[in-house]
Amino acid sequence: MRALLKVGYRCNSDCRFCHSAGARGVEARPEAVDALVRRAAALGHRLVAFSGGELTLQAGLPRWGALAASLGLDLGLVTNGTGLDEAAVDRLLGHRLRYVHLSLHGGTAEVHEAMAGARTFERVRRALALLSGRGLEVWVNCVVATPNLGHLRGVVDALRPFPDLRLKLALVEPRGGAGDDFEALVPPVAQAAAAVAEAMAHAAAAGRRFVVHEGFPLCLLPGLEDRGSGLRAQGFSAMAEVDEDDLHPVDQANAVHPPPCRGCALRGRCPGLYAGYHARRGHAELRPVTGRPRSNAFHWTLEGTVVGGAPGRCPVLSLGVAPWDPGRHLFVRSGERVARFHAATGDFTDAEVAEVKHRLGQVYLDRSGRDAPDDFAAQLLQLRRSPDCAPCPERARCTGLFEPAAENVFARDEAGVRRLLSGLEGDLLDVGCGEGPYAEALAGAASAGRLRYTGLEPDAARAGALRVRWPWANVVVGLAEEAALAPASLDHVLVLRSWNHLRDPAAALDRLLPALRPGGTLTVADNVAFGLVRSRAQAARGERSAAAFEHWRNDGAAEALGWVEGRGLELLERRDVGPGTSNQWLLRWRRPAAGAAA
Repeated sequence: MRALLKVGYRCNSDCRFCHSAGARGVEARPEAVDALVRRAAALGHRLVAFSGGELTLQAGLPRWGALAASLGLDLGLVTNGTGLDEAAVDRLLGHRLRYVHLSLHGGTAEVHEAMAGARTFERVRRALALLSGRGLEVWVNCVVATPNLGHLRGVVDALRPFPDLRLKLALVEPRGGAGDDFEALVPPVAQAAAAVAEAMAHAAAAGRRFVVHEGFPLCLLPGLEDRGSGLRAQGFSAMAEVDEDDLHPVDQANAVHPPPCRGCALRGRCPGLYAGYHARRGHAELRPVTGRPRSNAFHWTLEGTVVGGAPGRCPVLSLGVAPWDPGRHLFVRSGERVARFHAATGDFTDAEVAEVKHRLGQVYLDRSGRDAPDDFAAQLLQLRRSPDCAPCPERARCTGLFEPAAENVFARDEAGVRRLLSGLEGDLLDVGCGEGPYAEALAGAASAGRLRYTGLEPDAARAGALRVRWPWANVVVGLAEEAALAPASLDHVLVLRSWNHLRDPAAALDRLLPALRPGGTLTVADNVAFGLVRSRAQAARGERSAAAFEHWRNDGAAEALGWVEGRGLELLERRDVGPGTSNQWLLRWRRPAAGAAA
């Protein structure tokens, strides 16, 4: 855990793209910064980094560095490097300096200084030489804008004498100076991404490691998707602006995921488009990546145990609401013990994580000890928002306090599905029958001849295993999207736990629905995404396991309903997911009898 504190906006450069050019006179009170350093230490952060403006112009920097070190914190700097000399670096190393984020926007004085608005190139080069070889984590940040777009190779070449330094190529954000002079400074994002890809290839050819990008939609950097960076990727979970009196979570509120991103396989870890860019130029340049499966679960892993706090008072309120991300942080109370967890997943966006946690209530303690649970009813324990949260005035903005639920929601909801299936008779097609989880509900009617069962399974090994286990079943290998079915030949179609495994729901429905007889039913049930509370070791094993992503989407009932609407079926039943249910939703339709209106 790292915290970033902005302490003032005075600066000796005049960068054309600067976010804070209009706030140069704004400075934090030194004692307010002291308080935030102590706050970071109390909350368990391991490093505190200071930023400006230009940090080395701050007279309080030595004081804050000494305070951080006295509290057991490592020190970080975000600087343009111009105020660093050997004595300053040595003094800061004595205050546990470990991290430096330094700006270089061109490989020559001409290019760099045209961006920085000051004659600083040689001083930056001297700072790089001073920092290299000292075992520090040094990031060289190059803002990618129109004036330096054709000169990114030069930045790579300028760093050749310093092989231990890391380079970040960061897309200019259109706010502040870059927002005011948008057309001159902000290149088309696809053009900028192409220039960054070329520079990264040049760096790789030269043997340079640790070159990353920031602020680019990942679909525009194929093959480099795992090289995205930013504050979170560098370990920062909280920050404070100059005028804030507490830490707040690092977020991505300055970016958007436009509608074409919805089905993109990269969405969870993609920063999206800067909101200011999207407002000016839209999203036509995006190339969403489809045709790839995605995860349907993520982990909250243990960060620590909450201690102290006022007796009888909510432990989250005792710590303070502001520093905790409403979705990604999770506080769990069991008896007298309260543990804090964090979801660092890149497979889901902040909004998706918050939706899973708060709107859908799909938070589970994984008691299986396995890489992946395989019996949810036996192995997962639902965690729900504490009743103590209901009257709290901070409820809407708080990450909340969660507690184990007494009810086995999976067993209850599955029992409802089994009761429905046990009453079916006639000709039935089970799409994606898999490992046969509903055998007990179907076997009696099938063995008695009241139900003529056909299973459609794309995996040949699973289909073969079912044929051995189920002498009463006809199991064929195939895809729903390619199924050859006789018109009006079926009384029931089941798509159970396999809807989100369909690559093309529209194509599958085109094949399945004409096969339903008048009065026949379509039943669809599947799972929304969910979060698992796990130990770090268990989560790491799960990430390393051979389990493959199989979901093409994480549709809920509303999304599935949208695929079926307008196809002439009558909706009989809808069970949505929410707090207090399992993560399984269900929809049932009936084809109206001949001559009846849908």
